[in-house]
Amino acid sequence: MQTTALPTPTEDLGKLVIRSALAILVLLHGISKLTGGIDGIAGMVTNAGLPAVFAYGVYVGEVVAPLLVLIGLWTRAAAAVMAVNMVVAIMLVHMPELAQLNKQGGWALELQGMFLFGAIAVALLGAGRYSVGGINGKWN
Repeated sequence: MQTTALPTPTEDLGKLVIRSALAILVLLHGISKLTGGIDGIAGMVTNAGLPAVFAYGVYVGEVVAPLLVLIGLWTRAAAAVMAVNMVVAIMLVHMPELAQLNKQGGWALELQGMFLFGAIAVALLGAGRYSVGGINGKWN
């Protein structure tokens, strides 16, 4: 007979830490786009052959989704949106740097990589008990 053990409080605290760090750091990029506009992103989107209206998706991926991840509501879905947002950002902006190292020997895209893989981790782990959705909340 297989039983499912509940996560320990420290596991849930770890989920809160990674969730909060990821959400706050991505949200700061979103706030920058809210205050500075998305004209540059619209240009990149149209240069890639996509409609300019797709640029508004950055608000979903860098404002709405991080807020949901931060409070722990629909966390898995919101983190998946953040991961997709990062894939699009890498494809539109950072492809030339994909296989490069920076001056310190680290990956040139380490920040983008941490955002991408952090969002994937949160999507897989869920929010945990320290969230609005709670431990048994849907999509948490």
